[in-house]
Amino acid sequence: MDRRNWDDIRIFLALARDGTLSGAARQLGIGVATISRRIERVEQGMGLPLFLRHQQGYDLTDQGAALLPRAEAMELAAQQMRREAEAQVEIRGLVRLASIESLISPFVVPALAPLLAANPGLDVEISFSPMTVNLHRHDADLALRMVEPESGNLTVRRLAVMGFGLYGPADGARPVRQVSWPDLASLGTPLAWSRAFGAGEGGRFAVNTLEAQVTAVAAGLGVGVLPHFLARRAGLRLLAETLPQGGRMARPVLLAIHADLAASRRVRAVADAIASAITAQRRALEEP
Repeated sequence: MDRRNWDDIRIFLALARDGTLSGAARQLGIGVATISRRIERVEQGMGLPLFLRHQQGYDLTDQGAALLPRAEAMELAAQQMRREAEAQVEIRGLVRLASIESLISPFVVPALAPLLAANPGLDVEISFSPMTVNLHRHDADLALRMVEPESGNLTVRRLAVMGFGLYGPADGARPVRQVSWPDLASLGTPLAWSRAFGAGEGGRFAVNTLEAQVTAVAAGLGVGVLPHFLARRAGLRLLAETLPQGGRMARPVLLAIHADLAASRRVRAVADAIASAITAQRRALEEP
């Protein structure tokens, strides 16, 4: 039996369990004549009678009964191989992403939805903070960031450029107050842009989420330096596309992965899904 091909073993098991040619044929989705012919061929090849034929059907001979456990063991091994192969196809495990806040809802979540639907064993944990996450300490597996890492064992992909402008409420007079970030060292660039437009001279409203800043500007609390794509969605009015001195307000969108994890299937799958979603929207991210 161990030299027979797998189809012969499947037919042997089906007939041994059902006891009739018609039942085995239904079970396997093949013809009765095929079942009969294949069983006879196996018996001839082995030189052993495996079944007793009678009017009601088929019963195992002593020789057939002795071979049944081996055939069942082969069936179990084949099932295990199939499950292992399926597990290899499915992406499993936890991936931790540190993201730029503004990209999570419009880009990251929609990008990951099909991947998660296709891989029930994949878990993704997303967090954001104004502070730069340290990938070397494995605080996350990969990160969307706007600052180039100074050093370290990281692979970095430049996905897009995020453009910024000074925005005010859609209607009415330009507010005097500035909407900006709290004074944190990690927010030096956007704070410098706000100061260039006179932040602090006419009052200030500081909050550490872009969503709240967009809401504050839309409500007329002040003007603020905001990403074009967020301000455009909120219907805000563009007041200045460049700094007063003429400089452009833009920052790179980078995807950083610790080199030790770059070959991980689950990390690579999440990274590729996010990268595809963001690169497909480069113009929308960069332009007013």
